[in-house]
Amino acid sequence: MKSLTSLQLFLFLSTTVFNLFSSTAAIGVNYGMVADNLPSPTEVANFIKTKTIFDSVKIFDTNPNVLRAFTNTGITMTVTIPNGEIPNLANEGAASAWVNANIQPFHPQTRIKYISIGNEVVLLDNPVHIHGLVPAMKALTEALRKAGPQFQDIKVTSAHALNLFQGLPVPSLARFRIDLTETFFKPLLQFHQQNKSPFMINPYPYFELNVMSDNIDYAVFRKTPGVFDPTSKKTYSNALDFLLDKTYTAMTALGFGDVDIVIGETGWPSLGDPGNKAAGMDNAASYNGHLIRKIVSGAGTPLMPNRKFETYIFALFNENQKPGPIAEKNWGLFQPDFSPVYTSGALRDGPQPNLSNPGFDVEAKV
Repeated sequence: MKSLTSLQLFLFLSTTVFNLFSSTAAIGVNYGMVADNLPSPTEVANFIKTKTIFDSVKIFDTNPNVLRAFTNTGITMTVTIPNGEIPNLANEGAASAWVNANIQPFHPQTRIKYISIGNEVVLLDNPVHIHGLVPAMKALTEALRKAGPQFQDIKVTSAHALNLFQGLPVPSLARFRIDLTETFFKPLLQFHQQNKSPFMINPYPYFELNVMSDNIDYAVFRKTPGVFDPTSKKTYSNALDFLLDKTYTAMTALGFGDVDIVIGETGWPSLGDPGNKAAGMDNAASYNGHLIRKIVSGAGTPLMPNRKFETYIFALFNENQKPGPIAEKNWGLFQPDFSPVYTSGALRDGPQPNLSNPGFDVEAKV
């Protein structure tokens, strides 16, 4: 038998390890509430359950009114702990008190699936939050264990923006930032591996346009020649696959390719300031329409063919009180009256988007 080079062995492992995963693709949505015109949480829960394809919801706090509204709906919930609470929750007593106050009154009647502690801590670059994250995750996991067997199905994670990598140009060469590899990424991924919890990432091609020559068509899944990775010999037909495989390659290089990846946020704004050519209805409809089709199909990526990614689209509603540019207020799939902002395919019995690239022809051969 001909011996494999280290690169061939790496690529072989990269395209077979997805068989270790048994989870099915789930489509969820981020339910933000930075607005003064939104319907009640009860109305929102009923809308999601009866009218949309979503089976899971992610919120950015532990709002008790929201958690009560999703009681007995069968919809799974991800709750979020603010970054500022990370240092305190490394203390097991504080972690137990937090679980007693924010989880025990609701679960399992409201099906809490993930506790996301902190949000994009590497991007925000507070060393106290970065280096306190894993201890806090461990303390929360132990607090859930002590709370009783009915809480053992809740997993602890944290959502990360993708400023995690060294400046290498193609997915097959991606590596985590060297300054945080030993002190942060290895302990974090070891925690996920040991606890069978997912590494949650927020891949946004919209925010990567500056490093992809402003190729909007490539970013929103329209047909283009794609991007060729000369090391792996894979061709990337869209930017999301490119970002997912960068993440997977960096994880695999540290020995954690068996840790599941969950897409905690991704989406596209439907309106922007004058001069913003990327934000717009057509691009948002193309991105989210193709995204939904891709996730449901389980097509995977060039290095993870047939891999199913649990995915949370950002966001459910436009949020008229969000600060910043106009685009920040216009990520929603729906207006506050539940009417679609555009056709995305998110309504269970609604119209389907006209997709320019529905087949996702991906070069995925070893």
